[in-house]
Amino acid sequence: MSVTQALLAPMLASGASRPLITHYDEAAGGRVELSGATLGNWAAKTANWLTEELDAEPGTPVAVRLPAHWQTAGILLGAWWCGARVVDSASGAEAAFVPGDRISEAEGADTAVAVGLDALGGSVPGLPDGVLDFASEVRIRGDEFTPVVPASGDTPALLDRTVDELVSSARHRAESLGIGRNDRVLSTMDWTLPDGVLDGLLAVLAARASLVQLTGLPSETSQLVDKRRGDERTNVDLGIR
Repeated sequence: MSVTQALLAPMLASGASRPLITHYDEAAGGRVELSGATLGNWAAKTANWLTEELDAEPGTPVAVRLPAHWQTAGILLGAWWCGARVVDSASGAEAAFVPGDRISEAEGADTAVAVGLDALGGSVPGLPDGVLDFASEVRIRGDEFTPVVPASGDTPALLDRTVDELVSSARHRAESLGIGRNDRVLSTMDWTLPDGVLDGLLAVLAARASLVQLTGLPSETSQLVDKRRGDERTNVDLGIR
């Protein structure tokens, strides 16, 4: 069983239509809310693209060099769903997912994939030859995914952590961070590998909670954070000072 199946499937079974990730880009003034079903669709599309186009299988290294964003969540969950090993270096990776304005960070990967990090999942215009646009590539893929070769518990999933180790760590961190079932988590954490992704995303999924992610915050954040806390009715804070 993959990381995605272990952590996302129970949430989909208990309420796929409920909001799972609400992302605020405070710099751009955008708010996007994704249900579990919608996030699952993006993860399935990503997994289908990785397997259909790159022949990804359990253990295939895939670099994810992206900030906290709902598109990043779909990419990570898609990579894990097909058994890929998420790494932080593009060197030697089968594919590297990088922001559209930082294409050079994909150098060393077999395939460079630009991610627009757009509120609505839009494409990246004007890409150089040889760089693929994430939104264009995955949008046409299927919304359901069945792995050809299922990941096992000892498949590498995140850097040196296996599937079983990562899932166990996510559940432990959820307990340590005080995240419970149906909690609404307000977070300003960046999704660095491995700890940021573990605490800021996977622990929330493991607890069957929902996430309100704030990015692009101004230097003075207290009033804005208080407003988001009230607007979204959150009850757990992550990374907020």
